[in-house]
Amino acid sequence: MAGVSGPRIAVALDGAGWHPAAWREPDARPGELFTAGYWADLVGEAEAAKLDFVTFEDSLSLRTDSRAETVEDRDDIVQGRLDAVLIASRVAPLTSHLGLVPTAVVTHTEPFHLSKAIATLDYVSGGRAGVRVQVSGHGDEYRHFGRREPGAGRTEPGALTDLFDEAADYVEVLRRLWDSWEDDAEIRDVATGRFVDRGKLHYIDFTGRWFSVKGPSITPRPPQGQPLVSALAHSAEPYRLAARSTDLVYVTPSERADAAAIVGRVRAEQEHAGRAEDPLHVFGDLVVFLDETERAAADRKARLDERAGAEYSSDATVFTGTPAGLADLLLDWHEAGLSGFRLRPGTVPHDLTAITRGLVPELRGRGAFRREYEADTLRGLLGLSRPTNRYAA
Repeated sequence: MAGVSGPRIAVALDGAGWHPAAWREPDARPGELFTAGYWADLVGEAEAAKLDFVTFEDSLSLRTDSRAETVEDRDDIVQGRLDAVLIASRVAPLTSHLGLVPTAVVTHTEPFHLSKAIATLDYVSGGRAGVRVQVSGHGDEYRHFGRREPGAGRTEPGALTDLFDEAADYVEVLRRLWDSWEDDAEIRDVATGRFVDRGKLHYIDFTGRWFSVKGPSITPRPPQGQPLVSALAHSAEPYRLAARSTDLVYVTPSERADAAAIVGRVRAEQEHAGRAEDPLHVFGDLVVFLDETERAAADRKARLDERAGAEYSSDATVFTGTPAGLADLLLDWHEAGLSGFRLRPGTVPHDLTAITRGLVPELRGRGAFRREYEADTLRGLLGLSRPTNRYAA
């Protein structure tokens, strides 16, 4: 990071914030959640702080704040959402350096479609696209498509492994399609009438258990060559997916020792996959509620919990405190081996601006975060080289 030794910082954007009562806060904008201007403001805030990237949450079903409840049980939380890839494409021209990483559920979608969508995002953003691949084992999402038995894959022996093996094949198809055009395949020679060199377009001829894709893509190779591929991982199977298929994995440690142990597990899986020499970022996920004092942050979260009717909990560690306290934690866990963090604002805009205008200056004051962007592409910001095309001579 160009002389800065601290962690990289990303923000996970999800509607009005990660707390189910976030939309009821006085500074929330619930009437604008489905407008382009709302999302443009959020990514503008993130870019002004020189964050590495933002992720956009997505799913294929309505959600509650608890997987144990059905959708019909709640009418007091934000259940709808916009398509993450389309949000990213809409705000891309309004930014110049910030990475844009939408979530895509790969269990029910086709890799050919997603490959050209993310390639398009890479073109629209000038090389700042990524994707967070997500699997689904939820019956309500299966019923939207009718291709598989509802709920299949949750309880049968080996079913979880199948879901993640399918996701690994999906990512392999994505990567092959991104490489199916060589970098100089487009000639655009008006005098000869040749737009493309067909000898530099390649069939990928992928055949596996879940996909049979011939290729090539209809979209030329993206500016980054390979847009960033990332995944969230909590346990052995997703660690294995991340280690063999991704450039970046989000993990959910509970403390410093846990962070070190998880990094060790990811690195072991990476070595097992034959990728020990490949760069793979490990980012820690935290949900954050930030205020000027610890008491103020705790009181605000308690008020949100009371409105929601239950104490908020998450798959990730929930941090409640000050920007300085969060900086202490991030730098401590960074020393345990995490290369960065993806922070989930409990409420938006309050906790987003507490990150951008509180945490970031705190880290800068300690010489632990950039003051200016040092690269124009997302891979460049993360210190990742542009990959060689696997099909080029």
